Parts: sequence; structure tokens; C-alpha cells
Amino acid sequence: MKRQVNVLVLSGFGLNCDNETAHAFELAGARARRVHINSIIDESASLNDFQILVFGGGFSWGDDHGAGVVQAVKLKTHAGEKIQQFIADGKLVIGICNGFQTLVNMGLLPGFDQDYTSRSVALIHNDCGNFRDQWVHLTVNPNSPCVFTKGLGSMELPVRHGEGKFFAEPAAIDRLEKNNQVVLRYGNGTGMPAKGQFPENPNGSINDIAGICDPTGRVFGLMPHPEAFNHFTNHPAWTLQKEMRKREGKPMDVTLTSGVNLFRCGVSYMEKL
Repeated sequence: MKRQVNVLVLSGFGLNCDNETAHAFELAGARARRVHINSIIDESASLNDFQILVFGGGFSWGDDHGAGVVQAVKLKTHAGEKIQQFIADGKLVIGICNGFQTLVNMGLLPGFDQDYTSRSVALIHNDCGNFRDQWVHLTVNPNSPCVFTKGLGSMELPVRHGEGKFFAEPAAIDRLEKNNQVVLRYGNGTGMPAKGQFPENPNGSINDIAGICDPTGRVFGLMPHPEAFNHFTNHPAWTLQKEMRKREGKPMDVTLTSGVNLFRCGVSYMEKL
């Protein structure tokens, strides 16, 4: 009998992707609950009741002082030890867009030497100088330990951010690469990295980095939004794809999307423990 996996999706203070994130995790076979950040801080909700913790997308505290900065300070100050214990217990953490920004600001990523407190990478303003709202091609590192991408191939997901450029000193980038902690890269649609080309790489991220994990593979952050591709009709080309398959005499593929499959990998991992 499979273990019931409970997912906590943080909500409140400018976060605006919690409903669709919870919905996508439900499609992936989990039981998802939206929990206000204050409920974690005042302990009216306990992390002990959950196996996956989600830092979702949006504009927490209006991105005042920088994207994810205020949320990171608030959570690190008032719930940092509880979140670190959650990770030590072998559970999963995923940060999406603003959530990714929060994870790196808290020091939960990249987690070098099991240090989940020190900040060593950053997500800064897009090189193009403006907010990007587009779909991107992504390549998946098959050698990454990330549990959310095991067995997945290339995929398409939307991005929507103004501060998504992954940046770090060369030594940190080199360490991420050698450890296979780079999970996702922006691609050109042929299965190859974008090599910094805009708009395939929408923000100028070093080495086309779109997502990284900690050395265990259980803490994962990415700028694209998997929850925003929870149904085939979310894709901007779905009507074209439907017509092409109709002309070929094939039914429309209505199986789980790549976004839901990403969540499904995490849920499946926890079901087996």
C-alpha cells in the first residue's frame, strides 16, 4: 500500500501561485494543503504533518528589498530551525520562481557541505532589463541527484520573472557543475542548451542554469513554473498540436503534463519511503 504524501504549499503576503500549485500536486497523487506562512511561524500548523514543503511563486511582500528577500529573512528568523530539521528528516523541499529566490536567500540552496544557512548563489535582475513572461525549452541533467526530475527528459514550461538570472562566483558555479547540482538548463528546442542566447535563455543565467538542487537531491529550486502546465490546454500551441494529431488520425495526448510529472516524481519518491 502506497504511503499518503501530504504537501504543504505556503501562502500569504503576495504569493499568488498557491492554488494552482496545490491543484497540480493533487493531480500528481498527493494531498495538498495551502498553509499561511504565519501558521508555520506561530506553530498552529506543524511541518511534522507533511512530507513535501513548497515555496511557491508570486511576489512575496511585493519583492520589497529584492525578490524573496523579506520572505527569506522572516522564515529564516522565525522558522529556520524547523525547516532545517524538515530537511534533515529526509523530506522534500521545492522552491518555484519566488520560492527559488527565497531558498537561495535563506541559504537552503545550494547546500554545499550540508550547510543550509550560508548564501553563496543569487538570482538577480534579468539581463534584458525587463520582466519576462514566456515559455522556455528546458534540458534535464540525467546525472543530477534531484528526485523531482528522475527519468524526465526535455520539457517546456513558462517563466514569469524580473529577477531570474542565476549568478554566482566561478568557484561556486564550478562546484555546482562538478556535483551535478545543476538540474535544469534553458534550451534551444533541439535538446541542447541555449548557450546564453536570448530569448531562449530569458534572463542571462550563467551556464543557462534554470534550476539547481542540494547534494542530496531533495531540495530543489527552479525559475520556471511547473504548476502552470497542469493541463494540455495551458500550452500556447495546444490547438495547433490538436489539429496536427487530428490530421494524422491520432487522438490528443491528454496524459499528465511535464509540469505535473515533475511533481509526480517527488510524490512517488516519498510514497516509497
